[in-house]
Amino acid sequence: MTFKTPDLCDEFETELGKTVRVVAPMFQRYGGRTSFSGRIVTLKLFEDNSLVRTAFGEDGTGKVLVIDGGGSLRCALVGDQLAILAHKNGWAGVVVYGCIRDSGDINDIDIGVRALDTHPQKSIKKGVGDRDIAVTFGGVTFNPGEYLYADEDGVLVSSKPLC
Repeated sequence: MTFKTPDLCDEFETELGKTVRVVAPMFQRYGGRTSFSGRIVTLKLFEDNSLVRTAFGEDGTGKVLVIDGGGSLRCALVGDQLAILAHKNGWAGVVVYGCIRDSGDINDIDIGVRALDTHPQKSIKKGVGDRDIAVTFGGVTFNPGEYLYADEDGVLVSSKPLC
């Protein structure tokens, strides 16, 4: 599927802020895909990426994982091994409200990644967190089952498919 977020904003201008929401420009772009889209699966966790491995171990065809990591800049929630697992299982991409690591290797993997920044330290693994709940960051609430569109110009969330 080919799309441009500016074109989607123009096409759905009357729905901006309602059906279509624009995420604040806060993310760095990583991964081999410059644009990606899919149905949202959410995780809410803090400095523990155990649930990320579990999610990426499942079929992700047509899905984007949205991780509310509390905006922590103290460790990474996704590294190259998790990105490889996500790619293997068909995930379109991941948006991390936190950090990733192994960014050079992730850039060679055919997956879309948005994150606040990079950090070399791995996270703890206690299996703590929530899945499939509404999470809010970047001025937008991400609800499981909604749709996310990301490209070079930004990230959009919609309650319905846009293309």
